[in-house]
Amino acid sequence: MEALNAEKLLSEIKSPYLADLMPSAIPAYRTWAGFCLNVLVPAYNTNLVKKADLPKHYEDLLDPKWKGGIAIEADDSDWFSGLAEVMGQEKGLKLFRDIAETNGFSVRKGHTLLTNLVAVGEVPLALTVFNYTAEQFKRKGAPIDWFTLDPVVAHPNAVAVVGNPPHPHAAVLMFDFVLSEAQQLFADRHYVATSLKIASQLDRASIHMLDASKVVAEGEKWQRLYTQIINARR
Repeated sequence: MEALNAEKLLSEIKSPYLADLMPSAIPAYRTWAGFCLNVLVPAYNTNLVKKADLPKHYEDLLDPKWKGGIAIEADDSDWFSGLAEVMGQEKGLKLFRDIAETNGFSVRKGHTLLTNLVAVGEVPLALTVFNYTAEQFKRKGAPIDWFTLDPVVAHPNAVAVVGNPPHPHAAVLMFDFVLSEAQQLFADRHYVATSLKIASQLDRASIHMLDASKVVAEGEKWQRLYTQIINARR
């Protein structure tokens, strides 16, 4: 959406439902709106890891007991940039270099794959799975659960109307539907809806929302750092 906005291909929509959303889910130029959040959280296999032994802070991942036991998705550089932004770039990069050096990361491609690997016990702990996927697996009886470590980082899935759509009234109606009645449908599937009228398993006020324009502008930098720190040390 951010790339489309930069090319001036989106229309500003003055929807009454924007007032119900998390302010951080709407950019100042209001050409798109976040309708639910992609929240990356740690998940663990409940047969392999006791709840009492879970890390309470990212620094706890330096404990030698996690050596060879931490999995992570291969392309989560935007999440990584959000952590570093909150922690402080120098501190955040040093911490993850130390974790990589001390205990290593098992790097896997695909968030759903990573969640499956936790559920079947191939990896005891995964740092970056979508909370809704882990919750769906858990409710189906898989030995998996998820938790949060501060800072909790997310970016929105967004809806927009293109400039000069062939059916503008239908497009605006769909835009409004996604931000109103559909919000409960997303919540029922364990997504974090952005409407503050809908209950959430997570405290939305504590979530650090990634700045989409910054992610686009600095994407190459953070992909390079992520590759150097995470992917290069497996």
